[in-house]
Amino acid sequence: MLRRTFLKTALKATAVTAAGTGALAALSRETVLAAPGAATPSVSFPADFLWGVSTSSYQIEGAVAEDGRGPSVWDTYSHSFGRIANGDTGDVACDHYHRYAEDVELMAQAGMKAYRFSIAWPRVMPQGTGAVNAKGLDFYDRLTDALLAKGIQPWPCLFHWDLPQALQDRGGWTSRDIAGWFTDYALAVTAKLGDRAKNWVMLNEPSVVAIFGHGTGGHAPGLIGRQNCLKAIHHQNLAQGSALAALRKAGGKDWQLGTVLSLQPSWPVGGLDSNYPASLMWDALWNRSCLDPLFKGRFPEQLETEFSRIAKPDDLAVIKQPVDFLGVNYYSRMHQQPDPQGLFGTGYGSAPEGTRKTGMEWPVEPDGLSEILAELQEKYGNPPVYVTENGADYPDTVGPGGRVEDRDRIAYLRDHLLAAAKSIDEGCNLKGYMAWTLLDNFEWSEGYRRHFGLVQVDRKTMARKPKASYDWYASVIRNNAVPLA
Repeated sequence: MLRRTFLKTALKATAVTAAGTGALAALSRETVLAAPGAATPSVSFPADFLWGVSTSSYQIEGAVAEDGRGPSVWDTYSHSFGRIANGDTGDVACDHYHRYAEDVELMAQAGMKAYRFSIAWPRVMPQGTGAVNAKGLDFYDRLTDALLAKGIQPWPCLFHWDLPQALQDRGGWTSRDIAGWFTDYALAVTAKLGDRAKNWVMLNEPSVVAIFGHGTGGHAPGLIGRQNCLKAIHHQNLAQGSALAALRKAGGKDWQLGTVLSLQPSWPVGGLDSNYPASLMWDALWNRSCLDPLFKGRFPEQLETEFSRIAKPDDLAVIKQPVDFLGVNYYSRMHQQPDPQGLFGTGYGSAPEGTRKTGMEWPVEPDGLSEILAELQEKYGNPPVYVTENGADYPDTVGPGGRVEDRDRIAYLRDHLLAAAKSIDEGCNLKGYMAWTLLDNFEWSEGYRRHFGLVQVDRKTMARKPKASYDWYASVIRNNAVPLA
């Protein structure tokens, strides 16, 4: 858990670091260099640093009823009245299923070397178990080949929220049986693509799936309740461990196996002692409920009794598997305070006064990324880490030339990359960065009204238009350095 003294001290500096100056101030003098071809001083990254971008299947693919794909929980949820802003669905999304070659070309033109995408379980196994849908799996076969042809590493993620509805009808993540279902699915996908795809992500953000999808009901499948939430966390951890063990046994020697967690520091609102227990509870739920079983083979202290009632005696041994990397999705800190109506007795409160906000009112706190990376270094063995999501929603402002001039997004990315550079300078084992996200997409319950993409998508024509942030990120990749201004 986060040190109490650290929290109190760090809170005083948040307004400054959130403005983007804290990461730069902490950089060593040797790190700040004039990158080749750069007009301004820049912060350079290691020569082998991996630059890329991330997406997810339901958010961009569309083609929800083509080539044998079955429905997912998000198809069901988005077609339920009142669930999604403006009644939006992922039926068409960004039409990536038909336009993937164009999207791969956009990555290549920006110089990206890695693409983390997710595989739609219901496209590969419409019933969630049993026979593989060859046409569905062939799409990812074509995508993998297209990426490799452009010198881009495929990083497939086996589960990014779109569980087959057929499995939800059998209990979904609240059922222990899903550990076996997921393992069989993982073996089927890797058997097809594993001769070319070498970096495999098991899950994306299991705690988020559990909290919002099974606890508060704000995401698919829309379940509520503390017990559903804890079961969903535990069974995702169990499925991940089972799949990791099976893939280690079946896989090639050059496979790199890992997973992706959303890690967001949990701070007491205002630094008040009265809010500190709430911040610890939320930290245990959001962060430690997945980190601790995986890396330490134990449940977080605050939730140990409840998880122990769900788990069987050997579960932690199954979950605690070696990983070759950990993906970290970071957006902001979580500022917590007691809330008797909250799922775990906690609730969100305000960030320190003066903290910038994104279009979704999320705090902009780049030093929180450094905080997470330092925790992984000090308390979890400093595993190889890739930032697999980091980005921001801002309203698009179209300039005179017709291009989106998203300067706020550029500032957000720059400040977080400076924080990442600071962490590397301090010995954190950070190996790469994948921006969220390539395209303006279906942003879950927010529909299409939120824009995280480096590339604008015309909702009528599906035409792609790179934003100023796309050009900026391409320059960062080209120079392997982040300009200071």
